[in-house]
Order: sequence, then C-alpha cells, then structure tokens
Amino acid sequence: MWSLLRLSALSLSALVLVGCSDPKVDTSSMPAAVVSIEKVRESLPTYKRDEFDTALKIIAMSSFNGIDLFNPQRMNAAEIAESANAYMHGLTGDEIIERADEMLRQRRAREREQALRTLNRLEAKQTSAQQAQEHLTQISIDSARYYLSTSPYGALEPVIELTVTNGADQAVSELMLRGLLESPEREIAWVDETFYYVIAGGLAPGESATWSLAPNRFGPWGNDQIPRNAELSLTLQGVNNAEGEPLWNAPPLTESETARLESLRTEYGGIRPKATDSQAADS
Repeated sequence: MWSLLRLSALSLSALVLVGCSDPKVDTSSMPAAVVSIEKVRESLPTYKRDEFDTALKIIAMSSFNGIDLFNPQRMNAAEIAESANAYMHGLTGDEIIERADEMLRQRRAREREQALRTLNRLEAKQTSAQQAQEHLTQISIDSARYYLSTSPYGALEPVIELTVTNGADQAVSELMLRGLLESPEREIAWVDETFYYVIAGGLAPGESATWSLAPNRFGPWGNDQIPRNAELSLTLQGVNNAEGEPLWNAPPLTESETARLESLRTEYGGIRPKATDSQAADS
C-alpha cells in the first residue's frame, strides 16, 4: 500500500515538473515554430522580452551580414524559424539569450583577430615605407633652380637645373621627382608636378652630376606669368637601378590607411600579441 502511494506521489511530482517546465522552441515545422516562438516569448518576464527579440535576430542572422541589432522592430516568427531552426530547436527563452550572447562573443573575438592582423599589416607597410625613404635620402639633391632662358629663335624656354649626388652603393639610371614652384606673394603653387628624368649613362655610387632639364614650354612650366623670384623645390620620390628596376619601392600609407592605423593603435596597441609572419602578411 505504501509502495503504491509512494509511486503515485512520484508520478504526480513528475507530471507537475513537466507541466511547469519552461516552453521550448519547436522548429520541426513552420506552424510549430511560429506558435512556439510566441509562447516562449510570452513565458518570459516583460523586462527580458526585448533581450529575447534581439537574441532571435542574432541567431537568425548568424552571419551578422546586414543586420541592425538595435532596430526596435521585431522579426516575425516565420522569418526567424526559416533562418535559424538548427540553432534554436529545443531551447528555452533563457537558453536562446545565452546562445546569442555566445555568438556575439565569438563574433567579437573574430573581429579582434582580424583587427590585429590589419594592425600588423599596416605597421609592416609603414615600416617598409620608412626604410625605403631612409634609403632614398642617400641620393641627395644638392641644388635646384628654375629660370627662363631665351632660345636661339627668341622664344622663352623654361629650364630646371639640378645637381644630384649618389651616396648609395648602387648605380641609378632614372629619378622620379616632384617639382614645386612657388612665389611668396601667391598662396597656390605655380607648378606642382611629378616627372621622371632618365640619366644618360647612369650615376655611379659616389658620383655627382649637374643637369639642365627642358620642360615643355607649352605646359605649366612655360607660363610667362611666373615671376623671376619663384622658388623651386624638388623632392626625390623614387629611383631606378642600372637595369631600370625600382629601388626601395615601398609606397607610403594612404590617408585612409593612416587613419585606420591610428584608430587600431588606440584600441589595440597596448594589448596585442607579437605579430607572426603569417599575421603580418594576412588581410
């Protein structure tokens, strides 16, 4: 008799526990998913329902492409069920919130890893550009002058006269120069132009040479409004070796890359691990 009573009590307790268990999402079919998601949401305390709605979005859009997690508009149950049945089947409301939190943590970890790879790549590019610039300083522009001369036919011809010394250990055959022609009374430069000069016979290590270049007199250098007090500054931007191949050809960071690098340094500079070769080459 006592055994029967004990068995009945245990069975009743089990039924009560089953009856009081939290509802779970059932994505075995579209109608079941629609109904069960609404039941799960209604079973949650009011203060958790917005969190649940956001969790549904995160799980439904597990790739996180094009989703606005803070959009207050709810996704309908059919959209959710179709996108994420494998992730949510058999979960309670609290379990769905926990799973979404885990997905977000994983996403942030991936974003951090990607950001660190980008940081390492940009720093490596910046270092290469700085080293290339240091090499370029071995080729010095000792003097630069602009003036107008009169041709045998009486026409004014622009002339760029420059003296260059090769302090590097390799011969150079071509220079890439940026010429800036300015006068004190004018805010805008008369000329701001990049041009190439091929050195006949090249310039060997330790040699210096002076050349007179003749820009096109019908171009900006031949503008007859340029005053005599205009000053020329030349910047060496690149050189080619004796075979015509670029030497120390590492481009500097673009403006957007520089801004991105500063942003990443601010966010990750103090916590990032030492870069590996594969990380520096990635991204």
